[in-house]
Amino acid sequence: MGIIIPLLLITFCCIIIWRAGDGFMIASEYIGRNLSEGVRGATINAIASSMPEVFTSLFFLFILKDAEGFSGGVGTTAGSAIFNGMVIPASAVLTVIAMKMTKRVEVSRKVMMRDGIALIIAELIFLILISGATLYWYHGLLLMLVYVAYIVFMFATMKRSQRKEKLEGKVVEEKVFESSEEPQGPFLKGLLTFDLERIFIGNNRISGKRAWSLLVFSTVSIALVCYFLVLACEWVGSDTYTIAGLGTFDGLGIPVMFVALILASAASSFPDTIISIKDAKRGQYDDAISNALGSNIFDICFALGFPLLVFTLIYGPLHIPPEMVDLSSELRFLLWLLTVLMVVIFVSGTYFGRRKSFLLLGLYALFVLYIVGRGSGNEISQSIADWLVSVVRFFRIG
Repeated sequence: MGIIIPLLLITFCCIIIWRAGDGFMIASEYIGRNLSEGVRGATINAIASSMPEVFTSLFFLFILKDAEGFSGGVGTTAGSAIFNGMVIPASAVLTVIAMKMTKRVEVSRKVMMRDGIALIIAELIFLILISGATLYWYHGLLLMLVYVAYIVFMFATMKRSQRKEKLEGKVVEEKVFESSEEPQGPFLKGLLTFDLERIFIGNNRISGKRAWSLLVFSTVSIALVCYFLVLACEWVGSDTYTIAGLGTFDGLGIPVMFVALILASAASSFPDTIISIKDAKRGQYDDAISNALGSNIFDICFALGFPLLVFTLIYGPLHIPPEMVDLSSELRFLLWLLTVLMVVIFVSGTYFGRRKSFLLLGLYALFVLYIVGRGSGNEISQSIADWLVSVVRFFRIG
């Protein structure tokens, strides 16, 4: 019963994050409707789908108010990055193949190389920057500046591409936003199903005012539910926990980082999954893949950097115990290795089909087994962890 209660709460959080993320996506797509393909997926869609990671990391840090809270944020963002890079692209591709829309997906190697290299560099900076025993406000600021640099590069790339098309005589037309063509139906049904598009837009034509209203309400909804997601993960990781009116229950008694790596990261990645699948169904394969990669850059740089900046400005430097430094170093280095492998899989060949999809899903399954093994004290997992930490120490990063 001690595990069932938080798991039920996490399932509820998944549903609300999914529904609110869907509304956030509709609003953000309208706001960024004139961005070029690939750029929209890596920026607007990535930010829209990564809001759960921002609030989850924020609540982990401000609820626990210690190094364990920060480790929960690291676990959420790192686990989400691995989920985004492996499960989401594979799910999007397998969905369109299962629907017989195509036998394989053709993606732009230029887009994959651009976002993949940017992600590898961002994670390397993350590995080096967040490696000491004391973290200050400027660590969070520097992480955020990395994402700002990435955004500037993306928009500069888009403008150069548009200028080139004009010089070649091609007309760069403003994109027309396409919203749902189906009638939205009764307002009450929207309330009962938490269909935010039905509530805020209904059968009306979407406008800037409606889009921003939908965006703000979706953000607030995601923030509220992420608070309960963090509580559920804290309950799972605790030896015991108490719920007012229900009593005291037993948790698993494992570090909250391991819980966040699997449960919080998967729950917070629901919007990313839905967005990429929808992009793939519309034939926007570059956006479907670049959304996952762009989300990872946002997760690592902003979703962790912003909470760290705010927390240290309010409470002062965050001191990390030596064992937590090793645990964080192990995870960050593992994330970097898996990202390099993931990017190699993406750019090897022009097409993305069943083989690459199942390979990525297999790698994620191995990652989950490793994390479960670490949480349960498995000897093989522990030996891998020791090797990861030794490599980081050898290069004087951790």
